[in-house]
Amino acid sequence: MEKIEIIADFEKLAEENKRFFFLKHSTTCPVSASAFDEYQAFLNEHPDEQGYYLAVQDSRELSNYIAGEYDIIHQSPQAFLFENGRPSWHASHWKITREQLENADSKK
Repeated sequence: MEKIEIIADFEKLAEENKRFFFLKHSTTCPVSASAFDEYQAFLNEHPDEQGYYLAVQDSRELSNYIAGEYDIIHQSPQAFLFENGRPSWHASHWKITREQLENADSKK
């Protein structure tokens, strides 16, 4: 799992990767800590999947960019599955679980 911090790196990621998971994570929120653990566990169980994240406190500009670019209200934590440069699935807060990530994954 790789941390993405700036808009240019995210744009390159979306341009060069047909499919990847992405998590907006708050480093000060217990709900986000739980979602981060679920996200990390999902990626560990699915090594063929690409997973990236941002820490909202470190990358507010990127977080706002994603919300505006894809017209999805910002939440934290917030998980996405990007396919062909666009979000095909997203969830927030307690809905970010291994099971939900696997359900999004199974729709491929």
